[in-house]
Amino acid sequence: MLPAPLRVLTVLVDRAGFLFGQAAITLTEIVLGLCLGTIFGVASGLAVGGSPRVGRVLMPLLVVSQTLPVFAIAPLLVLWFGFGLASKVVMATIIIYFPITSAFADGLRRTDAGLLDLAKLYRADPWQTLRLVRLPSALPGLVSGLRVAAVFAPIGAVVGEWVGASRGLGFVMLQANARMQTDMLFAALIVLAVTTLVLRLAVDAATRRLVFWVEDPA
Repeated sequence: MLPAPLRVLTVLVDRAGFLFGQAAITLTEIVLGLCLGTIFGVASGLAVGGSPRVGRVLMPLLVVSQTLPVFAIAPLLVLWFGFGLASKVVMATIIIYFPITSAFADGLRRTDAGLLDLAKLYRADPWQTLRLVRLPSALPGLVSGLRVAAVFAPIGAVVGEWVGASRGLGFVMLQANARMQTDMLFAALIVLAVTTLVLRLAVDAATRRLVFWVEDPA
């Protein structure tokens, strides 16, 4: 049932063009989902962390939404958005939305009280306090959320491809499993792992440039 490493390596070499072409499709879904999830997550984090009233209402709803298994909603997304790119992007967006929202909102809530008092002393209005004090203080939390999201986003894209797709690494895995082509299955898994690692390194590099004072993870 387990292919020999040499067989997997042979598939990786002989079918490299095909595998990396499918990886490019999956990576497109992942990156689009990561971008959308970040946009919605930051907006929701501002609402939750910026207003205690909104946070008390919205945060329990967000937590409850995470109790739904992704496999349960994936068929619905395929029905609503079709078998193309959109359903996979939405799935990746959903799976990373909560980590980014939670991390960013927590960063906003943990702004140093001394800095907030200093802003009041200088008579800063709420917008100035948010822009100059709270947002910079919350960026390390956002960076942590993005690093987690970079690892989880591929799960959403691949699950979407398993449910309904005609291309992508998830589709390749599903077809290889059905045909007992375990060498191709393991080769696709390796390419997915490498793609995820490259994405994580790219996110790390981007966040180090944007938020240079955040320490790198151990």
